[in-house]
Amino acid sequence: MIVFVGLLAGASWLIYLVLRKDPLAQYDLPLGELVTVDDPETQRQSDAAIEVLNQRFKASPVSSGKLSIKQRIPLMREAMETFFSDSEKQCVSSFTPEDAGGVPAEWVVAPGVDAGNNRRLLYIHGGAFFAGSPKTHRVITSKLSEISNCSVLAIDYRLMPEFTRVNAVEDCRSAYDWMLQNGAQGPGEASSVLMAGDSAGGNLTLVMLAWLRDTGRRAPNAALALSPVTDCRFASPSIYDNLTSDVMLKPLAARITRLPRFVIGLSARHLARHNPRDPLISPLLGDLGGLSPTLVLASDAEILRDDGRRYANKAVAAGSEVQFKYWQGMPHVWPMFHPELPEAMQAFDHITAFFKRYS
Repeated sequence: MIVFVGLLAGASWLIYLVLRKDPLAQYDLPLGELVTVDDPETQRQSDAAIEVLNQRFKASPVSSGKLSIKQRIPLMREAMETFFSDSEKQCVSSFTPEDAGGVPAEWVVAPGVDAGNNRRLLYIHGGAFFAGSPKTHRVITSKLSEISNCSVLAIDYRLMPEFTRVNAVEDCRSAYDWMLQNGAQGPGEASSVLMAGDSAGGNLTLVMLAWLRDTGRRAPNAALALSPVTDCRFASPSIYDNLTSDVMLKPLAARITRLPRFVIGLSARHLARHNPRDPLISPLLGDLGGLSPTLVLASDAEILRDDGRRYANKAVAAGSEVQFKYWQGMPHVWPMFHPELPEAMQAFDHITAFFKRYS
């Protein structure tokens, strides 16, 4: 009898977890600002570039949905280091290695930027917390240095599975504190501070904003999150709705979407070695009031669309100044594909205008 009651209670709990209403659904609206391409010729150029990119994604060994996490990680790391090698050759910035308070990093300074002007931007790269480095994101960091007139400090934080998600957060904190007092030309207090990141780095950027508020530290004038992960429970609707349209992230997400929600939660905890409900790794689930002005960009076709949308809407409801803008049909973190994609430059134009308002 006791066993039967226990089984019944367990089944009831599972049914509740499946059927309960998602309390974050209230933040699925408003949709945000849709940015479009009006010129037909530009649209044709964009369509052709996306077709080429999609073929490259599909041809990559990482695109296989049959790989285990252990098999996928070295392939992801190698693919990211080689995928953007041609684009990197077009970067005209200088790249100087740095030890940012014990965190490996590099200074990225575009031509015309006075490294002594003490305007600084911390950049946190993406790569699903498993891969990526300052080198893989030089297209973005070089362009951000140019448009923001900042020396960009791109950090090489510790990655999973060798380290935990909390270790990555610790590295971001250490590097940010160091950057406030050190620039590309040596010690000196920053006159203006910005912060940005993409995907996993977008997550870390948003986590940092809450920590800076809570500890009373100097917050950035403004922040940018490109296609950020904000809910590490993987509960946003677009993770399921956009699975077929997100060519880049589908191989990572396909297995997740086939699992029961409670199993997803257990898997997320195992990978991060931390509770996915903790705002320390799921910024969407925390207090979003009193944050720095933030611009969140995403693609309508990617699985992380609603992560960014929900974050922005919840932050606005809490009184923070956060904008959400989205593009149609773009790959995940499409500004990385500048200059091939016209929408990449379009995104940088919006970022430029946003940063100018606050720095």
